[in-house]
Amino acid sequence: MTKAYKGREIRLKSRPQGEPTRANFELTEVSLPEPAEGQLLVRNHFMSVDPYMRGRMNDAKSYVPPFQLGQALDGGAVGEVLRSRSPDFKEGDFVVGNGGWREYNVGDAKGYAKVDPKLAPLQAYLGVLGMPGHTAYVGLLDIGKPVKGETVFVSAAAGAVGGLVGQIARLKGCRVVGSAGSDEKVKHLREKLGFDEAFNYKSGPTAEALERTCPEGIDIYFDNVGGEQLEAAIGKMNNFGRIALCGAISQYNATTPPPGPRNLFLAVSRRLTLRGFIVSDHRDQFPTFLRDMSGWLREGKVSLEETVVDGIEQAPEAFIGLLRGQNTGKMVVRLASSPT
Repeated sequence: MTKAYKGREIRLKSRPQGEPTRANFELTEVSLPEPAEGQLLVRNHFMSVDPYMRGRMNDAKSYVPPFQLGQALDGGAVGEVLRSRSPDFKEGDFVVGNGGWREYNVGDAKGYAKVDPKLAPLQAYLGVLGMPGHTAYVGLLDIGKPVKGETVFVSAAAGAVGGLVGQIARLKGCRVVGSAGSDEKVKHLREKLGFDEAFNYKSGPTAEALERTCPEGIDIYFDNVGGEQLEAAIGKMNNFGRIALCGAISQYNATTPPPGPRNLFLAVSRRLTLRGFIVSDHRDQFPTFLRDMSGWLREGKVSLEETVVDGIEQAPEAFIGLLRGQNTGKMVVRLASSPT
């Protein structure tokens, strides 16, 4: 007789108006069905919370479908296969897939990929070796196209994506400047991640900080926040500069449309390239990314930076904290003990 599993999941109770609150979420216990042919039962060890999830909480059309009220949210998670009805996986395999905001998940085996906990800690497959790392890799190398000696400015540089952008840019011989939301994070960027310059954007106008830290202008701007920092960066871009538009976290909780950059006309006179991108459009590059990033991680050229919150019941607080900038590196929620 097979063991029946029960697990907890986080559901979207109501749609946030502005910043999400705990009241927008509910914790529910469910019984897990037996996996059907081609499915897996996975016990999640870590789940991810990511900025893009805020947009999915609105009932609005986007590049990903909105979360549905009364149903479990989903997102990246890494865990262990407890039961397999697929010839491609066996019990005891460790896998990554889109089964998060749950302690257990029954899902299509085609949505999972095997991972090696001996190569890197499991949570690394949600960060440096997962979607955030792939985002940093594609945005900087494909869109930014860094050249040795150029200046790269990264906003939200202490976050999961921004910190990796800066580290990769340093590997490519660039001068790297980052912004962050606290003096502690600024110190982290300089002393731990090797940024040449960093500043606290809350301490004064970003335009003034860029005058000080980028005296010869900016060649590449990796934008994670939009708003004032995007406008300030445009004002310091060198001719033929490149801007990778990754996100706009400063605007995700806005209840009214924010004003656009008032100096966008400079894109013409300075012959700038501004390109938005979605990492899922670049799946063909994932094997190359994984090869390069795992090598850099193994050689100590990039570091695993993370903020870990324990327990699925704390997942909403982890997500709210992420939007408030309370994380350094990748924000993950630990759901079960990780293998050693």
